[in-house]
Amino acid sequence: MAAEKERKSSAVSDMGAWAMNVISSVGIIMANKQLMSSSGFAFSFATTLTGFHFALTALVGFVSNATGLSASKHVPMWELIWFSLVANVSIAAMNFSLMLNSVGFYQISKLSMIPVVCVMEWILHNKRYSKLVKLSVVVVVVGVAICTVTDVKVNAKGFVCACVAIFSSSLQQILIGSLQKKYSIGSFELLSKTAPIQALSLLLVGPFVDYLLSGKFIINYPMSSGCFLFIILSCGLAVFCNISQYLCIGRFSAVSFQVIGHMKTVCILTLGWLLFDSAMTFKNVSGMIVAIVGMVIYSWAMELEKQANLLAAKAVKHSFTEEEFKFLKDGVGEETTQSQRDVELGHTKA
Repeated sequence: MAAEKERKSSAVSDMGAWAMNVISSVGIIMANKQLMSSSGFAFSFATTLTGFHFALTALVGFVSNATGLSASKHVPMWELIWFSLVANVSIAAMNFSLMLNSVGFYQISKLSMIPVVCVMEWILHNKRYSKLVKLSVVVVVVGVAICTVTDVKVNAKGFVCACVAIFSSSLQQILIGSLQKKYSIGSFELLSKTAPIQALSLLLVGPFVDYLLSGKFIINYPMSSGCFLFIILSCGLAVFCNISQYLCIGRFSAVSFQVIGHMKTVCILTLGWLLFDSAMTFKNVSGMIVAIVGMVIYSWAMELEKQANLLAAKAVKHSFTEEEFKFLKDGVGEETTQSQRDVELGHTKA
């Protein structure tokens, strides 16, 4: 009974982590769309804005540790720096990929992250996937490709940036899970350790990266009160987005995080149609349906794997035959009787 309650509580926590990630991710994209679009505030400094995001996340982590709301476990500094370097390269490469490539090729590069993560987890952690999981991933990728990929144009620089972005982003998501398991550290504790390093490095390098992307320096931007409020909103949503990302990868896997990420794409397209009058064609709708079917299959496949692992664990636990159990019982009984005799005779065993 207690185990069942614990399982239900864990399921609720898992759904809460997913819900937080989906809501905060979709919210931050909607806020950034207003903040960065030409029809909004035209704040075209994406890398520096990401530095602001991590600065507020670092501040929240510092306050949490200072007030005792969260514990701080030791993680070697070189591991934190290595992770932050990979994460920052991922951010910069994604921005350059979006700038240099067409939207269609950019979407294809993001879709290719799922098979890349699968291959990297197989190489690094010897992780294997069932045929049903592989099938569901293919269905999700095909569905999202149908509703998002339009024109596909490739150039040499854009292709290199896309490859770097795919590799570094996949490695970052795998590192989140492996570091949590390696050092038995919670998702928020890990985030509070890496956020200050990422914030400092992005705020130092970000303005120059943004200058290469937009040809403008942030110090020359005419700040308004409306823009400032949207920056605060974006940073606040980013805190929840970062925390939920670490929570999801820590609880599940980088592959699961990628699958749910593509479901966020479906939500964003739907909200764009509802809130910003974006075009919604039959191609978009059919792709969304295929992606949702793939997500359902994926969830079912992961539940089947979980149940199979539980049955395997129980089989190992109860794998003694009756003869083996009788032999162990008799052996323990004889040892106990002999020990009692030794005590009665005043002897002790070395």
